[in-house]
Amino acid sequence: MLPLTGIHPVREALRAGRPLDRMLVVKGAGGPRVQELIDLARERKIPVRFESRDALDRAANSKAHQGVVAFGAAEKYATLAETAAAGGLHVILDGVEDPHNLGAIIRTAHAAGATAVVLPERRAAGLTDTVSRAAAGALAYVSVVRVANVNRALEELKRAGYWIYGLDESGEHAYDEVEFTQPSAIVLGGEGKGLHQLVAKHCDFLVRIPMAGGVASLNVSVAAGVMLFEWRRRAEVRSQ
Repeated sequence: MLPLTGIHPVREALRAGRPLDRMLVVKGAGGPRVQELIDLARERKIPVRFESRDALDRAANSKAHQGVVAFGAAEKYATLAETAAAGGLHVILDGVEDPHNLGAIIRTAHAAGATAVVLPERRAAGLTDTVSRAAAGALAYVSVVRVANVNRALEELKRAGYWIYGLDESGEHAYDEVEFTQPSAIVLGGEGKGLHQLVAKHCDFLVRIPMAGGVASLNVSVAAGVMLFEWRRRAEVRSQ
């Protein structure tokens, strides 16, 4: 069972009602932020134990826990059938391997209003404590799906009525010119590799972010922010 560490991730997990097995707090910790976590845990009948800082370091496998470690919420996957039925934007990651990038993308996906983030099982980062910290609490709100094959996942989403938009530097359309038909799935490639060729073929549209400088592409987490908030802007315009 992976630990969930840090005041903000644990707070958001508690507020969202995610199942936690127990919470550890460093002995002597005080202040309103820590007390809020203790009160929330007790309201939800989650056991709270007060341990030494060394014990929390060992439990978290890190010293960067801010005096709070919880167990039970870090590794939790939904199924694609569940999230596709719920509708809304799906963010598909085609081989993002850096856990900090994954966490940042999950955080951005939540901020943009996405329903789910979909990850492949192989050659990609999964849910870890590093991802949870980088997501800054967003894991409590965004469903994460892990699939055996990205191409089959795209086929399943198409059968459910989704339109697939892949971000690729060779895309025919600029990201701010294409119309996002609902429901939408946005596919982002891995660091340095972009979309795999077969994944690109499964996309209904390939879009690009025009670059003014000499660098050919953005970091995937930055590109995610550009794409997802353009999708959100279009969604807000349609709702007016």
